[in-house]
Amino acid sequence: MSDGTSRPALLLAHGAGGSLATNYGPVMHRLTARYTVIGADYPGTGSTPRATRPLELDGLADQLLAVADAAGAERFTVSGFSLGGPVAIRLAARHPQRVTGLVLTAPFARADAQVRLTARVWRTLAGSGDATTLGRFVFAHALSPAALEAMDPEELDAAAKETGAAAPEGTPDQVDLVERLDVTADLARITAPTLVVSPVDDRLVPPRLHRAVAAGIAGARLVEIPGGHLPFAEQPDRWAALLTGGVTGAVE
Repeated sequence: MSDGTSRPALLLAHGAGGSLATNYGPVMHRLTARYTVIGADYPGTGSTPRATRPLELDGLADQLLAVADAAGAERFTVSGFSLGGPVAIRLAARHPQRVTGLVLTAPFARADAQVRLTARVWRTLAGSGDATTLGRFVFAHALSPAALEAMDPEELDAAAKETGAAAPEGTPDQVDLVERLDVTADLARITAPTLVVSPVDDRLVPPRLHRAVAAGIAGARLVEIPGGHLPFAEQPDRWAALLTGGVTGAVE
């Protein structure tokens, strides 16, 4: 929410099956030190009621804009993680006068065949009630091989079960949108300075899709970082530095 200071506003768009708390919580203290941070969970996440019809990208973008309006933020940078990437792209394409910059982490303009197949399995597991298998599936795709190997088998299995049990109720709806969305045509309409952060070991949204987003936005800067799909888990300090550095800040 807006706190009346002169700090710039940062609007957060989280990923499918995530939340503001899970995706940005580990770096939130760094973000709030620099920005007035604004955001809202998608339908079916946190205290936001689950949708009664299929989610649409325009609806999520409108939801974020409404939160910014309620906070009194006329202009803002948007940080979009994973599914939040295309949400941020759609918001910036529709409201270029409001968006001062984009920081897109592990984004995609549309799901390719591999991502669609992965999403269909993810959506089925999310609706199955089998939290253990869901968590194992997510960990296998979202963490890098190095991060997985660093955990002993019992620790890994316990963490996977916990992750599956904590999946938001609206995860199937959000993953369904991952399969359907396409912001390819929006990329050429982006006028805001853009930074694309690409985790090089991302197996959920492969780096080729991150690079395609950067290539489609005029003047976009691509920065590769180590690790898998979840930089807040594997590279929180490096990710926070990129988020707080903004779209033109120096990379350490």
